[in-house]
Order: sequence, then structure tokens, then C-alpha cells
Amino acid sequence: MTGRTILVMGGAHVDRRGRIAGDTAPGASNPGSWLVEAGGGGFNVARNLARLRHAVRLVSPRGGDPEGELVATAALAAGVEDTPFVFLDRATPSYTAIIERNGDLVIALADMDLYRLFSPRRLEQRAMRAAIAAADLVVTDANLPAETLTRLAHAAKAAHTPLAGIAISPAKVGRFRAALDSLAFLFMNEAEARALTGATPAETAGWPDLLRKSGLAAGVVTRGSREAVAFDRQTAVLVRPPQIAGLCDVTGAGDALASGFLDAWLAGGPPGEALRRGVAAAAIALRSPRAVAENMSGDAIAAALAHVPPAEILP
Repeated sequence: MTGRTILVMGGAHVDRRGRIAGDTAPGASNPGSWLVEAGGGGFNVARNLARLRHAVRLVSPRGGDPEGELVATAALAAGVEDTPFVFLDRATPSYTAIIERNGDLVIALADMDLYRLFSPRRLEQRAMRAAIAAADLVVTDANLPAETLTRLAHAAKAAHTPLAGIAISPAKVGRFRAALDSLAFLFMNEAEARALTGATPAETAGWPDLLRKSGLAAGVVTRGSREAVAFDRQTAVLVRPPQIAGLCDVTGAGDALASGFLDAWLAGGPPGEALRRGVAAAAIALRSPRAVAENMSGDAIAAALAHVPPAEILP
């Protein structure tokens, strides 16, 4: 598989995750432990795609603080070309989550104010226009302001460069609304898809029609351990994830799925096979305590793929 040139914009910040050691006691002190590492939807996708042997460049706002250095060190270790906008007098964004013993998220707090400074004007710089035009794919997440995402969609379309989106959260996915018809794919979970459409289908197979009516031509909807669906203008497919033994942490699983999907799609794979590879990549992430599994690779995905059922073609 030939590596491609990928430009990633969006979240690259510090993740702080507290894991409860026993049964969760709401409203009380819970024994547990902390893990602090670099994270962010865009950054997780960037590192996964770099480990899948693509040439990845990251553009993201960052503060001039030790947390920003932590992100830079993680980018170097993953083989990502790191070209941030640094604001020396600002704090690097952070995401703080509390996770149950079984890996499920209890609650999270996102301090993402710095991303507001990634204005559309940044995209007018000659270097940014050249980077978009030179890329085989641009990936962005919804941490960026809505007006910036819309301007990026116009720039990518003008450069004939496909643009993929990461929804991030139900509160942020609406920032893509004006850019939906320009996205090659939008990756979201069921709660994010519900926030975008204002509705819920009777079954998973109904998501493609609902999302198409909202203006999205192609996307992927995940449902945790339940079936995932992918669709484009011509087809819709469903894949049932395998049972995961030794599940460790759900953080980054959706980003891994997007990475595996895009890796296969860039190689010319049909949606069904791309979704299977995405599900396989997510299974690798779920077994890792980190947001990006250190053993993520093409060989690891191929091995995990043996446990993923064939894709079902939807009517």
C-alpha cells in the first residue's frame, strides 16, 4: 500500500483521564489513577495514519507551555510533521475525562477555548493554500470554529482535495452543517448523528437516509459495541463489531476507526471493506490504555480483520 500525503487540522491537546478502580460511586470520592498524554481527535487520527505509513502534517493552535511541548514530543515520536500556530501567552487546550473500570466514559470536560483563534484568515496564508493543494486528503475535526470549517471546505473543493471530518461531540458536530455537501466522509457516533439530524431511525440501517436528507453525501455512524454503518452516494453497508476481550479504554476508538477506514479508502477500497478495516483498527485501540495504540500498523489491522464479519449491503 502506497503512503499518501495527508494534512490534518484540528484538536491536538492534552488528555487527562482518571480511571475508577472499583464500582462507580456517583457523588462520592472514588479510588483510581490518572493518565496524562497527548490527545485530540485530529491528532489521534494524524498519529494513527502516520503509523499506517502515510506522510502526515499537523496544523493546530497550541499554547507556549509544558503541555504544548508534550504534544510536540508525541508528534515527533509518531512521525507526524508538526507545524502548530503557537500562542505564547495562552494555555494549550485540554480534555479531562473520568472513566469507569470497564472503560466506559462517565463524564468529560473539554477546555478548548484556544481553538477559536484558528480563524478562516489562517487558511488564506500562501503556505496553507499550498499545503491543501498538495495533499491527497485533508482531515479536520469539529474543534475548529464553524466559519473556519466552512472556509476549509471551500478551499479543499477548489483544490480538488477530498476533505474528511471528525464530529468530536454532539455539541460540536453542527459546526460542519454548512460544509456537509463538501465532505468526502463525516465520522460520528450515534449521539452526534442524532444531534445533526434531530431524529433517530428505528434501526441502524436508517441512518444513511436520515443523514442524506440533512445534506451529507457520505459518512460513518458508530454505535459502540453495536453495528456500525457507512454510506456514500451509491451504497450503504453495515458491519457488526466483534466482541472485544480485554477492553481497556474507549478513548480514541472512534478516531482509530476513522483512520483505518480512510487508510483503506485512500487505497481504493470500497465502503464495506473500508468499514471492516476501520472496525479492526478500533478493536486494536480498545485494547490499549492510550488514545493511540502503540502497536497500530497495517499488519495489526490485517490480523484483527480476521475477527471482523463481512460487511452487509443495505437496501
